[in-house]
Amino acid sequence: MSESLIVTEKLCKTYSTGGNQQHVLKNLDLTLHKGDFTVIMGASGSGKSTLLYALSGMDQPTLGSILFNNKNISKLNQDQLALFRRKHCGFVFQNINLLDHMSVLDNILASGLLVSKNKKEVIKQAKELLSHVGLQERDWSKFPSQLSGGEAQRVGIVRALINRPQIVFADEPTGALNSSSSDAVLDVLSSVNENGQSIVMVTHDLKTALRGNRVLFLRDGMIYGDLRLDPYYNNNREQRQQQLQAFLNEMGW
Repeated sequence: MSESLIVTEKLCKTYSTGGNQQHVLKNLDLTLHKGDFTVIMGASGSGKSTLLYALSGMDQPTLGSILFNNKNISKLNQDQLALFRRKHCGFVFQNINLLDHMSVLDNILASGLLVSKNKKEVIKQAKELLSHVGLQERDWSKFPSQLSGGEAQRVGIVRALINRPQIVFADEPTGALNSSSSDAVLDVLSSVNENGQSIVMVTHDLKTALRGNRVLFLRDGMIYGDLRLDPYYNNNREQRQQQLQAFLNEMGW
């Protein structure tokens, strides 16, 4: 087993609405390991995105602790959490939110220069990453409105990786894409993971979930099932799909 990266203990998240309390996460214990591609699944309202936001420091738990490299981030204030996210986390969302008035390259640099003041090094890193995700030099000067959905999401992935984060959090990254664009984005995430990058991804899609080597199933704010899979390869898709489908059937998905 690889070294642990994130450990939660008795993690709880409660929202109060109109005097009523909604317990979204309930005494959740979880260990995520370095280099894993972890997929979080479950029905709508099961707590998937809430868990992702808590693990990434985007939201603070009501009770319990989150240890990131043995540091309790649940005790950090908002400014400290912002610095933590900037240094250690990358984010890929369904809504990519690129800056419309900036080119592809400038969108990447705007994120990269938040951490590093070495502009020359950030530019070099950005160009290498853009090439790695299949965006050629002719695409770097384009504006977001000139990109396809799949191209824009690949830019979003580069933006998430530019600061060399220890972990990338992805919330339904292919939810708004067609099949071919989804495959291209998932190929990039798989390639990144093969190079040792830790990933946590929320999805409701079976095809997307196949890319993970660990699948967590949430129900009513608790981990109801935990499936381990072999590393993803194109030639083992059918076997993986059978394993995952059987697991999800058992979960009542």
